[in-house]
Amino acid sequence: MKQLFVSIAFSLMALMSCAQRKIIDKVVATVGGELILLSEVEEQHALMEAQSGELPENARCEIMNSLLVSKLLLNQAKLDSIEISDGEVEDQLNARIDRILTYMNGDVTQFEAYYGQSIGEVKAQFREDLRNQILGERMRGQIMSGINVTPSEVKQFFAQIPIDSLPYFSSEVEVGEIVYKPKINAEERQNSISKLEEIRQQIIDGSVTFEEMAQKYSADGSGRAGGDLGWAKRGKFVPEFEAAAYKLDKDEISPVVESEFGFHLIQMLERRGNSIHTRHILIRPEITDNDLELARMHLDSVRQLIETDSMGFSTAVKLFSDENSQSYTNDGRIVNPNTGNTFFEIGDLDADIYFAVDTLDINEVSAPFEFNTPTGETQFRLVQLQSRTNPHKANLKEDYSKIQKAAIQAKQSEFINEWVMNRVNATFIALDQLYDGCPSLEPWQQRRLRP
Repeated sequence: MKQLFVSIAFSLMALMSCAQRKIIDKVVATVGGELILLSEVEEQHALMEAQSGELPENARCEIMNSLLVSKLLLNQAKLDSIEISDGEVEDQLNARIDRILTYMNGDVTQFEAYYGQSIGEVKAQFREDLRNQILGERMRGQIMSGINVTPSEVKQFFAQIPIDSLPYFSSEVEVGEIVYKPKINAEERQNSISKLEEIRQQIIDGSVTFEEMAQKYSADGSGRAGGDLGWAKRGKFVPEFEAAAYKLDKDEISPVVESEFGFHLIQMLERRGNSIHTRHILIRPEITDNDLELARMHLDSVRQLIETDSMGFSTAVKLFSDENSQSYTNDGRIVNPNTGNTFFEIGDLDADIYFAVDTLDINEVSAPFEFNTPTGETQFRLVQLQSRTNPHKANLKEDYSKIQKAAIQAKQSEFINEWVMNRVNATFIALDQLYDGCPSLEPWQQRRLRP
């Protein structure tokens, strides 16, 4: 889903170029100091049409309403002097580019053919739009921060739902996990260190450049950009990397640095106060079949300790699970990224977890099984089925957290709508007569002629 979202976001960007060539563009709305162009409305309409097919007649009205709200939030963010660092924008740009490249199997040529631009040109074109998007989201977050609901408000919200409209929930499960990262054997560890030391010497001798070696050898997405990691402040990188990077002078190359991701060479490109611009070459030691088998056997012994009641699952998580896994700080419970809670419908589980828990009883632990992390590393996990509900109609006893979340969302929506209308009263608004027939835009249109 993340890849799909990013792909759509950049498909929109591709549609922008096309739309701007075909439409005689003009400003169709002004919100404070922010402008909305006709092309923006048409681009979004074209994208929605490509996704959904035929759209309702008022689709452009709803798109304009959404754009007006976004521009109002952006305008207020600038008035309130909300700051977004260059590093934050760059991080999000890089993350989106990397996800698209992952979707394209890392093929830069395919990327450039699809967008008709180099990666650098795509980033330059989208950078300011992304900054404005982050500003608007930050403003929305500030407006809605602290909004919560009391138990009585949750009950009141639930009571207002007609009985025949109550949702029907499928069976749900809660799953705990112990994640184990295979240990690197001494020979492969030394091979990685020796390879990086050889690369470092070649760079220092001048026979190759750092950028060339990063493109050839670096095991992460930055290799495609010559190892460039962009600007960052303290706290962005893991401690080992950061400690080595901040000791470097301009253009200096570090000795080999070990972190949880592997082994690095780091070069300092530039420094501004507490911010650094670095590039690196990352080599991950090869995990052998023997290393994998040792990891599997280790986890199987942990499973036996749990099954014989020699150790509780929670204790095993603290002693054996990877501290960098999301579940480690949650007592091993896996959080559903779609809901923010620990309940999963069976269909929402990753396939390997689904098959592991499908035949388990409550509190039973699976055999260890292999999986790949988003970065491509092979790890192992044990999973425990911690609870299972039967299919049922929504009720407060079993579904309180879901109903609470829905109540909060309803309250947030009401609050943001009130905020928008209050800010409209205090903001210069100019809306083109092209949208006079839009009922949803009447609150904005009433102020169109106000100076």
